[in-house]
Amino acid sequence: MEYLDFELPIKELEDQLDKCQIIGQESNVDVSNTCKQIEKKLEETKRDIYKNLTAWQRVQLSRHPSRPYTMDHVRALCGETFLELFGDRNFKDDKAMIGGLGKIGGQSFMIVGQQKGYNTKTRQFRNFGMANPEGYRKALRLMKMAEKFGIPVLTLIDTPGAYPGLEAEERGQGEAIARNIFEMICLKVPIVTVIVGEGASGGALGIGVGDRVLMMENTWYSVISPESCSSILWKSWEYKEQAAEALKLTSADMKKQKLVDDIIPEPLGGAHYDRETTFKTVEQYVLKAYNELKDLSTSELVAQRMDKYSKMGEFKE
Repeated sequence: MEYLDFELPIKELEDQLDKCQIIGQESNVDVSNTCKQIEKKLEETKRDIYKNLTAWQRVQLSRHPSRPYTMDHVRALCGETFLELFGDRNFKDDKAMIGGLGKIGGQSFMIVGQQKGYNTKTRQFRNFGMANPEGYRKALRLMKMAEKFGIPVLTLIDTPGAYPGLEAEERGQGEAIARNIFEMICLKVPIVTVIVGEGASGGALGIGVGDRVLMMENTWYSVISPESCSSILWKSWEYKEQAAEALKLTSADMKKQKLVDDIIPEPLGGAHYDRETTFKTVEQYVLKAYNELKDLSTSELVAQRMDKYSKMGEFKE
C-alpha cells in the first residue's frame, strides 16, 4: 500500500499493529488486548482523517496510484462480456481512450472512457490518460453506433485533460471536443456519466455530457487543475491547496451547484481500500440511473438533457 502525506498517521498505526501481531505469533506473550487497542485507535484515526478531507486531499486521493482505473471498472462491471472496439476510422487508434460493448446486470451498454497507466511503460502507452483528437472521434463513432442500435451509453471520466501537444492542435483537438459536446446533447439514447478519478477541463467534457452525471466521492471536476490555476494566479504551484478550495471542485461542491446529479460513496479510505465494494456500488448507481431513463421517449430524453444543460450557470442575487 502506498500512503499519501496526510495518511502517514495511519501508516504508523498499521506498522505498529503488524509488529504487535508478529510478536504474538513468535512468542507466548498474549498481545490480543494491545492489538485491539491499536485497531480501535486505527479505526478512529481513519475516520478523523477521511471525514475531514480538504479539497486538495481529495484531489490527491483521485490520483492515488492504487485507485481503480477505467479498465478496472469495466472488467468488474462487465466481466467477460466486454468487447473492445478500436480506431476513429480516420487517423489511428488512441490508446488513452478506450471503448466497446459490454453488459452490466444483463443490460448492454456502449462504454467509453479514458484509461491511465499503472507504471512508466503503460503510462506512456496510454499517454497518461490524455486523449488526442482521434480519441474523441473514436468515442463519438462508438456513441453514434450505440444510437443506431438503441444501446445506452456509459462514459467513465478519468483524465488530467485533453493532450495539449502541437500535433493534437494541428489535428483539431478543440473541434473534436466541441463536436462531441454538440452530438452528445442530441444523442437519442440514454447517457450515464461517471467521474471515477480526475475530471479536468475540456478533456472531461468531451465525453461528459450525460443525462445523469455521477461523481465518485473522492474525485474532482473542474475547468482547470489546482496546480495550473495556482501557476496562473500566483505564478507558482505552491498555492495549489488554496486554488483547490477556491475552485469548488469536489463532489460535494459540484452536487451543491447542481452540476452533477449524485455522489457515489466510497469505502473509508478511498476506492482502493475496498475495490469489490467500490465496483458493486458503482454498478448499483449506474443501473439506477439507467432505470430512471430507459422508459423516456427519444424526444423527452433529448429535451430533458438540453434543459438540464441550459439551466447550468443560472443564478439569482
